[in-house]
Amino acid sequence: MPPAKDRVSYFYDGDVGSVYYGPNHPMKPHRLCMTHSLVLAYGLHHKMEIYRPRKAYPAELAQFHSTDYIDFLHRITPEMQDQYAKELLMYNMGEDCPVFDNLFEFCQIYAGGTIADAAHRLNHGLCDIAINWAGGLHHAKKCEASGFCYVNDLVLGILELLKYFPRVLYIDIDIHHGDGVEEAFYLTDRVMTVSFHKFGDYFFPGTGDVKDVGEREGKYYAVNVPLKDGIDDSSFIRLFRVVISKVVEFYQPGAVVLQCGADSLAGDRLGCFNLSIQGHAECVNFVKKLGIPLLVTGGGGYTKENVARCWTVETGVLLDTELPNEIPSNDYIKYFKPDYTLKTNHGLNLDNLNTKAYLSAIKMQVLENLRHIQHAPGVQMHEVPPDTYFPDFDEGDFNPDERLDQHTQDKSVQRDEEFYDGDNDNDHDMDS
Repeated sequence: MPPAKDRVSYFYDGDVGSVYYGPNHPMKPHRLCMTHSLVLAYGLHHKMEIYRPRKAYPAELAQFHSTDYIDFLHRITPEMQDQYAKELLMYNMGEDCPVFDNLFEFCQIYAGGTIADAAHRLNHGLCDIAINWAGGLHHAKKCEASGFCYVNDLVLGILELLKYFPRVLYIDIDIHHGDGVEEAFYLTDRVMTVSFHKFGDYFFPGTGDVKDVGEREGKYYAVNVPLKDGIDDSSFIRLFRVVISKVVEFYQPGAVVLQCGADSLAGDRLGCFNLSIQGHAECVNFVKKLGIPLLVTGGGGYTKENVARCWTVETGVLLDTELPNEIPSNDYIKYFKPDYTLKTNHGLNLDNLNTKAYLSAIKMQVLENLRHIQHAPGVQMHEVPPDTYFPDFDEGDFNPDERLDQHTQDKSVQRDEEFYDGDNDNDHDMDS
């Protein structure tokens, strides 16, 4: 018999694509609408369960972030900034992390997809792979925003997974170091963080040296693979396979969280790597084939048509589906001109400054660090804490004079997948 196909759950809310960081800001959440439109155009929604994520409650966000910081995010609006100049400075909000309309709802939606839905479904064995392209905001810290990120959904999702899995592996292929996630778990062996990123030349965030390996119980459970400009597919994939294979062999994780920042692609507005979409997707394919429960998120990515291409291809990879190169008609087809193809070679022209000697030295150092850890550290699992209970939306609290956003409207609409035929019919209706 052929092996059973992975059960894939996919989370998307159109409201995340409507927020606007401001003029000239490189972060364009609109890329999520473009990605979803391509996913639909290729018919991938027929092969997985589609859900609109529940908004995360403030108390859930405070499982990692400080209550004061979450309260401030909840309260601040563009009109109130002058009154809160001191707090904005304290919470590192300004040019990189601006205050914009519906900021807190944006955080609730993207974090809710990772915590309340993706991690929850993996914990309860309801899927094998969970996808939240809106998530992956890996720079946010406990008490402050950083690098376009306000709430660290990855840390919160990992904390949720740790309720059921003794060990969680975090892998980051964004061009920027996954500093917020590494910092959160720097002192524990319950989470191993592995980040492949550009390092040096004052590149943001400036952390992630190969010598940074964790401390106390977490010593050698932070793995950093610092890279130079122009790394190409063959060099990156070769190093990725070796490192991840050894990490999995030594650590034996129960679940994996994979951050797929697309700013590591060639031609990215803020990036300086030389990866093709196929090369980036091969990393996703390699992790998928490990057969470990997998939570996949987005991350950086600032050439939005290439972000949409990349995450659509990777959705196909996670569904074992090869996609035709010609992009089907969709709401954003004009963004993909002039060739209207899925896999593009645009921007693949940087010199690779990562010499064989440099990559070999990094590989040897990483493998040497891994030899210091015990195989699969024993974790005494106490009684699993209950999933936090939060009340459903109370219509009595709703002001009918306020405009309903898309998310709230959808609370009263049955999900499309309840009417799917075949394997995706979640009602499992039977003829009487």
